[in-house]
Formats: sequence, structure tokens, C-alpha cells
Amino acid sequence: MTTRPFCIALALAACLTSRAQLTIEQCYEKARANYPLIKRYSLIDKTEGIDLARAAKGYLPQLALSALASVQSDVTDIPIDLSSIGVDGIEIPTMSRDQYKATIDLSQSIWDGGNISSRRKAVRAQAEADRRQTDVSLYAVNARVSRVFFGLLLVDAQLGQNRLLQDELASNCRRVEACMAGGLANQSDADALHVDLAKARQAEAQLKATRAGLGAMLSLLIGEPVDSTTQLARPTGATPPTATANRRPELSLYDAQAAALRTQGSAITAGLMPRLSLFATGGYGKPGLDMFDDRFRLFGIAGVRLQWNIGALYTAKADRRRIETGIDEVANRREAFVFDTALDTAQRSAEIRKYDEMIGYDDEIIRLRRSVKQASVAKMERGTISGTDLATDINAEHAAVQDKILHETQRLEAIYNLKFATNN
Repeated sequence: MTTRPFCIALALAACLTSRAQLTIEQCYEKARANYPLIKRYSLIDKTEGIDLARAAKGYLPQLALSALASVQSDVTDIPIDLSSIGVDGIEIPTMSRDQYKATIDLSQSIWDGGNISSRRKAVRAQAEADRRQTDVSLYAVNARVSRVFFGLLLVDAQLGQNRLLQDELASNCRRVEACMAGGLANQSDADALHVDLAKARQAEAQLKATRAGLGAMLSLLIGEPVDSTTQLARPTGATPPTATANRRPELSLYDAQAAALRTQGSAITAGLMPRLSLFATGGYGKPGLDMFDDRFRLFGIAGVRLQWNIGALYTAKADRRRIETGIDEVANRREAFVFDTALDTAQRSAEIRKYDEMIGYDDEIIRLRRSVKQASVAKMERGTISGTDLATDINAEHAAVQDKILHETQRLEAIYNLKFATNN
């Protein structure tokens, strides 16, 4: 019997829930689907596809066009006078000072040292890190949903208890008026109860305004109308999670960030490798390949080219140290996050135990306050207590029930906060 007013308060909030109810899990899903950042997944996929396609173009033959026109201050010649050695009628040609050339260069990579492969791995790793970052941002929305959802549950339960208080005050107003007719009470006794009834109605108006504000916030979060007729399902049988493993999306983000940094190390290794390719060059110019033939000619060259950028060795060691430092920084952030999560989990668990103990005391306080109120009602009927004293005892019982409503809701919220802390 000690928890009867509390149970009735919750029952009033639940009596209309034969209609569809909105659960907190549904709110999580709807908020995730409604949050603008959800579109980032498709944008990441598109960007990844574009970058992978760009990197794959490195396997295709590379074509380049070039043209050159120049005037030289000097040219190569052979300073031999053939007539001086008895050879007449032969003139050694000289190169023209003006030269013209247009070429088409075609190259096909045979082995690039793993450069293209490392670029594609880097693209995939960065896209995965971006996805995990989006997971973290969307997961944070759950905390906002929880705050609003449990705020609405608390207000709904308080409204139910407020209606019970108004009914009881109205009933006692009628009882006092009956006592007035018998000379056992006076007008001030009735006025005292009417004042508290007016205050209860005022509190109801404030609670309804608060609910409207919270409903508007939840509506924005889930993308659906939430008004005074929207019924929220109060979680039943909620217990603290037994799993202690940390499954927060931030851990996957740190893993993805470290993996993305490691792919940069692969790119450094690829940059140190020689590159082998086939090439072909065709052109038209003056002179052609024969530098002493001062006429426009077609020409062509084909072969195998080996390139090795030795200069990459100068910075390779420093680049690797930079990457290792970045990986260490990610590991440090991960360690700090795990530590902070453990502290948060301990705090949430302590809060749940605190509310469990407080609720146990709430039941006893409600039982005693109810007993005192019932005694005051009997005294009022005998004319041995004033209306003010009766109103005080009624309000004291109401406050005790409100405390239990608050503690029950806070306990539920603490359980869901603990679940959020470890994603269990």
C-alpha cells in the first residue's frame, strides 16, 4: 500500500498507451536516420570510388604531347678543312641555328615499386577512418536523445501524480465544506485547501509547458511530430549491463586512424623503389634524329626506361619517424579514452546503486507520509485540525511520491547512461 500513489501516477501515464508507443530504442534509430550527418556515408563512398579510380589510372598508358621551337646561339660543327688534305668537292654539313620539333610520348608502367597499390590502400584506409568518425558523431546523438526522452518520462509521471494530487485536494475541499456545514471547520480551512489546489493547477501548467518544449526537441531529433498525445514507452525491467567490455565506436575510430597512418609507411617504401616502364616517342621536326640533316623529318624512338629517385632516401627516415609518432599519438588518445570511460562507468554504476538505496527509503517515507495524512483527514472530520495542517500533510505525501518518481526516472537514465558509456 505504501507505493499505491506512485503506481497510480505511472498507471495514469500508461493508461493511454494502448495506442502505439514510442520506445527509446526507436528514438535512437529515428534520430540516427534523421541526423544530417547520416548522408556523409554515401559521400565517403563516392569520394572513395573517385579516388580509387584516379589511382587506377596509373596502370593505363600515359600520353604526352609537346612542341618546341628554338634559336641557338651556337651549334655543333666539325672544324676540318678537307681541301687541305687533298679532298675536294665534299662539304661537311653544319646544324641549323633554328630548330623545330613536335613529339608524342607514350609510356607504359611495367613496375612502379608498389606506388599505385599503396595509394589505393591509403584511399581505402582513409575512407574507413572517415566512416568510423561518422559512427562516433552519430553515436553521440544517442546521449542527446536519452536526455530528452527521460526528461519527458519524468514530466509525464509528474503530471500523472499532479492529477492525483488535484483529485485528492478537490475531494478534501468537499470534505471540509461538509464539515463547515456541521460546524467542525471554518472558511479558512477550505481556503487553505483551495490555495493548494490552485498551486497544483499552476504546477500542471508549468509541467505541460516543459513537456511541450521537450517534445519539440525530441521532434527535431527524430524527425517526427511529438505533441501532448504522443505516448512514450517507459523502459520496464531495465537492469545494469553485465558486460564490462568497452564497445564504443571511438575504439574502432582509433584503430582505423592507426591503420591509415601505417598505409603512409607503405607509400614511403614504394617511393624508394625504382620504376620500370616501356616508352615510345614519335615526332616531326627539323632536324630529326640526324642532327646534320637540316630538313623536316619524321622520327621515332622506343625502349625500356629505368628510373630511381635516390633523393627520396634523404627524407625517408624522418618520414617514418613522423608516422610512428602519429601512431603513438593515436595510441595515447585511445588509452586516455579507455581510462576516462572506466571512470565514467564507475561513476554511473555508483549512481545506480545510490538510486536503488534511495528508492528503498522512498517506499518507507511514502508509507509514513500516507499514514500521517490519513490521520489528519480523520482529525479534520472531527474538527481537531486546521485545513492548513491537512494541506501540509497532503503536500508532504505528494512530495514523497514525487521524490520516488524522480529517483525511479533518474535510475533508468543512469542505467541507459551506463549502457551508453560502454555501448553494451
